Amino acid sequence: MHDDNAPLRTLVTGGAGFLGSHLCELLLSEGCDVLCVDDFSTGARRNVAHLLGHPRLTLVTHDVTHDITRHVTHDVTRDLATPLGAHVDRIYNLACPASPVHYQRDPVQTTRTCVLGALNMLALAQREGARILQASTSEIYGDPQVHPQRESYWGNVNPVGVRSCYDEGKRCAESLFFDYHRQHGVQVRVARIFNTYGPRMHPQDGRVVSNFIVQALRAEPLTVYGDGLQTRSFCFVDDMVAGLHRFMEAEAGGAGPVNIGNPQEFTVRDLARLVIELTGSSSKLVFAPLPSDDPTQRRPDVRLAEQMFGWEPRVGLVEGLQKTIAHLDALLSAPASRE
Repeated sequence: MHDDNAPLRTLVTGGAGFLGSHLCELLLSEGCDVLCVDDFSTGARRNVAHLLGHPRLTLVTHDVTHDITRHVTHDVTRDLATPLGAHVDRIYNLACPASPVHYQRDPVQTTRTCVLGALNMLALAQREGARILQASTSEIYGDPQVHPQRESYWGNVNPVGVRSCYDEGKRCAESLFFDYHRQHGVQVRVARIFNTYGPRMHPQDGRVVSNFIVQALRAEPLTVYGDGLQTRSFCFVDDMVAGLHRFMEAEAGGAGPVNIGNPQEFTVRDLARLVIELTGSSSKLVFAPLPSDDPTQRRPDVRLAEQMFGWEPRVGLVEGLQKTIAHLDALLSAPASRE
């Protein structure tokens, strides 16, 4: 049982990734002891470099497909080997490549990360009596036939397509979370994350915001897939991590699933034109065939998040893009790093 006078010891898998690093930063500001776990397959040490001197942060290299309690892994912040058997109060399970370029590179490992990672973290939560949050995804809905997407919608997913390693992996993880809740009484939270962007995005992660910004900054043509009339909803990373944290700490409303994302909807073509305008680029648009199983509409219904824990996004697309452009511009202008 947690001592109310002690800081919450919080484990974040995928903690050196784009989303995870912002979450670790928020948790430290809230007074938590943070165990940041990452295998650095897509995460980067530069994302957490500014946190490494923090006395309440421990950064550990570990692959969540292995049992975290049976492995002695390396704590890169203190140059020592650390067994991860110490008590934890909260677990955020964010470990998994989230962009199509990354998760399709090794689809078998993506499925392993989704399923075995969920099983290992749920077993730890059961043993420790910890509350655990699963970072699920809007990909649960596939190419939706219901718009906007509510949590009650079961989705339209191709189970054998090139995206299925991620889509079905996350769907299986959700099933495991609710089964552990029903069968073992584990306190679970399942958040369905919609398109998120912001500083620390990988410049080559293949997602539309980073693709457009990098191409515009390099004065290259912006590649629009399909006719560009497919829609997306873009949530700034600060809003996203605030929503995840509020959901984790909400005492009422249940386990979810809960959509977290920005309900404002934009066409991909409008996003491209806005990026060109904000970067002052001379880039033009070029069109390419739509990738397999790419959804034509994506927009969250976030009323449940508003009702359960009083969350709504605050950062508009222009403000968020300006911050993201500044970050990627600085990253592209810096000397090549060893990473």
